Amino acid sequence: MTNLEGAPAEASDVRGRVAELHAIREQARRGPSERATEAQKAKGKLTARERIDLLLDEGSFNEVEPLRRHRASGFGLEAKRPYTDGVVTGWGTVHGRTVFVYAHDFRIFGGALGEAHATKIHKIMDMAISAGSPLVSLNDGAGARIQEGVSALAGYGGIFQRNTKASGVIPQISVMLGPCAGGAAYSPALTDFVFMVRETSQMFITGPDVVQAVTGEKVTQNGLGGADVHAETSGVCHFAYDDEESCLEEVRYLLSLLPQNNRENPPTVESDDPAERRGEALLDLVPADGNRPYDMRKVIEEIVDDGDYLEVHERWATNIICALSRLDGQVVGIIANQPQSLAGVLDIEASEKSARFIQMCDAFNIPLITLLDVPGFLPGVDQEHGGIIRHGAKMLYAYCNATVPRISVILRKAYGGAYIVMDSQSIGADLTYAWPTNEIAVMGAEGAANVIFRRQIAGADDPEAMRARMVKEYKSELMHPYYAAERGLVDDVIDPVETREVLIRSLAMLRNKHADLPSRKHGNPPQ
Repeated sequence: MTNLEGAPAEASDVRGRVAELHAIREQARRGPSERATEAQKAKGKLTARERIDLLLDEGSFNEVEPLRRHRASGFGLEAKRPYTDGVVTGWGTVHGRTVFVYAHDFRIFGGALGEAHATKIHKIMDMAISAGSPLVSLNDGAGARIQEGVSALAGYGGIFQRNTKASGVIPQISVMLGPCAGGAAYSPALTDFVFMVRETSQMFITGPDVVQAVTGEKVTQNGLGGADVHAETSGVCHFAYDDEESCLEEVRYLLSLLPQNNRENPPTVESDDPAERRGEALLDLVPADGNRPYDMRKVIEEIVDDGDYLEVHERWATNIICALSRLDGQVVGIIANQPQSLAGVLDIEASEKSARFIQMCDAFNIPLITLLDVPGFLPGVDQEHGGIIRHGAKMLYAYCNATVPRISVILRKAYGGAYIVMDSQSIGADLTYAWPTNEIAVMGAEGAANVIFRRQIAGADDPEAMRARMVKEYKSELMHPYYAAERGLVDDVIDPVETREVLIRSLAMLRNKHADLPSRKHGNPPQ
């Protein structure tokens, strides 16, 4: 029971008070009006509570501060004080494990952030950090509530500060289910993973109108900051889906692969896939000819449990693969060159993509498996002027700084600095294995022969025949499969069909690995 102004009506006894409570709670649960709900549905979007119900286990949601209302005045705000203030916050479970969540309610003030709204988010973030549980934000808001002025902007500052405090402590996942513009976009950028839904979610710092006014460029909201743009071009988005239901189901799957916090290991499950299963298909998947491409995803499928893995940033920097999977039920992070894309070379975007993934895995106690088939760094003026040196160093720094178990497998090519950067034994890999098709060298035989035997080739009666002879000699002397093993640079040369079993046994040995970094406030990684 409420009066016309939304204030509690008089109730004469306990039953009346309880009835009044239930009426208020129901009003908060329903939201502002059926008309607002219909408008949300017309955009192809679910309501905040429907989204929470899809994310969390059935019946597990516990709401925090559902009756919170703003205290602002001016610009008509004093006459409009809906419960929740446009954000639903609380905790529940995903696969039985505690997860904290906040969801913008676009039906109320367009999901815009005001002081009370921000305070609710700050509280649930603090609770997640204290409880040591993941935090999922379901974003669908129009930015800062202009009517509340600088107080709204300060609310964003509190969110950013907590995002940073929680970084590497608890998993943080941002799910973009509507617009996210201006400074608000920096909160998702600070989190571990960003999910987006095509057509209905956008992220940008300055909108299309501002872009056109300043630069003269005409662009749509989706063309500027839609899911496909951020999944393929900018790398801001890790996962993009066609609908909210699929998106939230994948968030649940990702959470099943992550620990609750940095003090725990990821959940281990019983696997029906035998640890000793032989990968006979691997003998045909990877050609011995280093110039022939193949799909590294098929190699991963053959090695991991039941061929199941979750690829991160699948459509950005496709020359390298970053994925979460399981080996004998234990979660692992996989970094692998993709010969089907740019021959698997490392470039600026691949270095950034893998560096962030390595840091995430290390923060949350996820062992790293590296599958190498890398011909080097991508040459070119654009790469050099774009800073490939400092960007490539990000990947190097991330590997060198990681203390989780690290195992590398060299499938085929491993040339030059790219070989060193890709978790070679010299930068701290715990175990390094190679297939008998491996070619570990400073560079390819053709290039090396042209440098070393330049004079002999130039002075020969038949330069091409001399070049072929020198290439063959270089390969036989320095690039045979056992050269690195003879010098202790790889721990063993293994039969490809035994790769899965070798990795599982190695992980079991390294499970209790403990490594201390030097005492320091923090490192200064390359930017």
